[in-house]
Amino acid sequence: MAIRPYYTNGKRLFLVEVKMRNSEGKQIFKSRQGFASIRKAEDAEFDLKKLVESVVNQKPRLSWKVWLDKCLAILKKMYQPSTYYTYEKCLSRYVTPRWESKDIHSITQDDVRNLIYDELPDGVTPHTRKATLKLIRKILQMAVDAQEIAKNPCAGLAVKAPVNDQEVLNKVEVDKFLAEAKATNHYFYPVWVTALMTGMRSGELNALLWSDVDFDSQKIHVTKSWSSKNGVKSTKNERNRIVPISETFLGFLNELRLKSNPNEPHVLPRLEEWRRGQQAKVLREFCKRVGITSVRFHDLRATFITNMLAQGVPITKVMAIVGHSQMNTTDEYNRRAGIGLEGATDQLAYEIPTFNDSQVVSLSKFRKG
Repeated sequence: MAIRPYYTNGKRLFLVEVKMRNSEGKQIFKSRQGFASIRKAEDAEFDLKKLVESVVNQKPRLSWKVWLDKCLAILKKMYQPSTYYTYEKCLSRYVTPRWESKDIHSITQDDVRNLIYDELPDGVTPHTRKATLKLIRKILQMAVDAQEIAKNPCAGLAVKAPVNDQEVLNKVEVDKFLAEAKATNHYFYPVWVTALMTGMRSGELNALLWSDVDFDSQKIHVTKSWSSKNGVKSTKNERNRIVPISETFLGFLNELRLKSNPNEPHVLPRLEEWRRGQQAKVLREFCKRVGITSVRFHDLRATFITNMLAQGVPITKVMAIVGHSQMNTTDEYNRRAGIGLEGATDQLAYEIPTFNDSQVVSLSKFRKG
């Protein structure tokens, strides 16, 4: 801050200058001149100081790209690699190209709505729109929590996406599926059998070790899962569980163990397609070839669950075996498979009328024409 005299046409005047640096080290400079007295210059200096302080203390304006980079650095430490990858890939692909230099303080609900419904590429599914909105909401909520913005512009917005119905194989199809796979010595046969007999997820099957199998008590201890991005981690809901081994499956495991390399700790074969995430493609192609419902790999788990429920296994036991933490998740399989509905329409109080031939003839005169 400084007050300096200067002369114009022989007249003494005063110049006022105020300089400060903000939190980023940038210098903020303001000046005024033309004051006829030192008192007026001091009053002006006081006002200028307040003005510069307000500018210095003002939070820097953040672009979407700058804020997203800050958030991704935090999320990378918080989440598993696969979750971080989802944020980085989806937002970098669908949002940043449109909002890269947009000030996050200026993002409105209309901006979010327009991006989700109008600006995403043609052909983007409702599920992708819903997922993108969810990720944007998270990033902007982080801005609210950091007191960078006052409210989340995503509040009140939602995308309706249809529920992905899972296909399941019926008993006849499972029998044909496994018989054909065994007869052709398909390299995925041990994997498919284990999936159908345990209801384990793909990553859990991939991480299954012989040390997890208790042959004496006929139990499998499910404690971990594998993915290409995360490697071996805990199970999906981070809870260990036990899957009972049936007598039929016990015989299969004993036979598989005898054929396995004694130095190989994994129960199931190390398959390249499985490592590359192509297990669903292999399964679909095989199902089409043998003429049964073309299912995804995760549908083998759905087949196990619906079959258990159809056989009358209590839903609480099924939940424990497959690792569902919410009953409505397991109960959804009941609804989709129509389990427990068989014969319900037999209780209808009305019937379709039946006639003998003579009654049909006598009623024919009531027909039009």
